[in-house]
Amino acid sequence: MTTSKGVYLLRQGHLAGFWGLPVALLLFGGMAVAQSEEEEPGAVLELGAAGEQSLKGGGSNVGATIAVEVTPVENWLELEGGVTSLFNHGKTEWDTDLLFKKPWTLSDKVEFMIGVGPEWVHTSGRGSTDNSVSGEVVLDFMFWPTAKHRFGWYLEPSYSYDFGRGHEQSLGISAGLLIAIPRKR
Repeated sequence: MTTSKGVYLLRQGHLAGFWGLPVALLLFGGMAVAQSEEEEPGAVLELGAAGEQSLKGGGSNVGATIAVEVTPVENWLELEGGVTSLFNHGKTEWDTDLLFKKPWTLSDKVEFMIGVGPEWVHTSGRGSTDNSVSGEVVLDFMFWPTAKHRFGWYLEPSYSYDFGRGHEQSLGISAGLLIAIPRKR
C-alpha cells in the first residue's frame, strides 16, 4: 500500500474501522484491568496520637486515638467512628465520635475530607465524673505512599464545642497510621 493510498483509505474511514477496535482495546483495556486490581478498601483503620488545647483556659490533653472509616457513597460520604483517650494531670477524658465526611481526591496519593458530627465526652478524675455531648468539625488529610492505598498516614486538625456544663471549646489534632482493610469477595 502506498502512502497516498493509505491516506485516501484513512480519510474514507476504511482504516479507522479496521484499526479502531484493536487500538481501543489497547488504550482502554488496561484501564479496566487496573481498576479491578486497585479496588477501594472495605474500611480504613486509623491508629494515632492526639492532642487537644482548651480555648477557655482548661489546659491541654494528650493521648491516643483509634478509628474506623467506611465509604457508603463513593466520592460523597465517608463515615468515621472513633475513640480517643486524653490525659491531663489526674483527669482522663474518653471521646467517642461519629463523623460524616465529604471526600475529595486530590491525587492518587492524597485525599482531603471535611467532616462534622456528634461526640460523646466522658471525663473522670479528681473525684468527679462528667458526661456530655459535643459537636466536632474536622479537616482530614490522608497521604498514601503508593496508589494502591494499603498503608499511609493522616493528619486531622479539629474543633470541638461541648454542649455540657461550661460549654468547653477546644482545638485538637491527631496524626498516625492508616491501614486499609480489604473488601471481602
